[in-house]
Amino acid sequence: MPKRALTAILDFGITGILWTYYIAGYLLFFSPFYLYAGRSSNGREEAFQKLNRRHHRYFFNLVRALVPRVRWHIPEEVSSIRSSVIVANHLSFLDPILFVSLFDKQKTIVKPDYFRLPVFGHILKYSGYMAAMGNGLYDEGMANQIRSMSSYLADGGNLFVFPEGHRSRTGLIGPFDKGAFRIAKLCRAPIKAVVIRNTNRLYPPGRFRFNTRQEFDIELALAGSFEPDYDSDSFSLSVLMSEVRTALEREVSR
Repeated sequence: MPKRALTAILDFGITGILWTYYIAGYLLFFSPFYLYAGRSSNGREEAFQKLNRRHHRYFFNLVRALVPRVRWHIPEEVSSIRSSVIVANHLSFLDPILFVSLFDKQKTIVKPDYFRLPVFGHILKYSGYMAAMGNGLYDEGMANQIRSMSSYLADGGNLFVFPEGHRSRTGLIGPFDKGAFRIAKLCRAPIKAVVIRNTNRLYPPGRFRFNTRQEFDIELALAGSFEPDYDSDSFSLSVLMSEVRTALEREVSR
């Protein structure tokens, strides 16, 4: 059998194992815990977020075991982020679930279609994740919806967002939506700019198979930490966006 065909078969096999576990993790392994956590509204959101982290952490442990040629570098300065709006570039479907695996308390903004999925949509809802509103990923309605997040962030939670709104096919950072920065201003929250590298090599956009045979590094890097004076007369949302974008582009080009 040609080496190329053998590699494709291996990729399909490992991909099948990984996504079978991912789905079964929700439906079988973790469903009793989600059902128990969902019985009470008191502390339900935090319990669901912790379960989400555990499920995704196990998933990535399995990825590491089945795809040992890929090396992972997640520094403590990223994994220890708390009480922040995390702004990151977006390369692969793996990006958001990787962030979920890092933080006990995590929220994000999800396309509305995902909330209509069986089981998964209920988990998103009870986890406190939010559906994007309006014609774009963010709008004023979304900003109003998350005003209550100030206390969540102050209590150590993180909100991670991808201001490009879609996965990059070139690796370059696309145009930013203002929504993530409006959210940070409304919540008076610091912004952490995080660069993601090479998740698109492991799981490329538009492709079903994991790439299991190549050697490369997947890395998260803190590109910058921003604590704007939102109440200052000189504060400018556009300037803040430009500074964050410059920090991300500088780190991406290294």
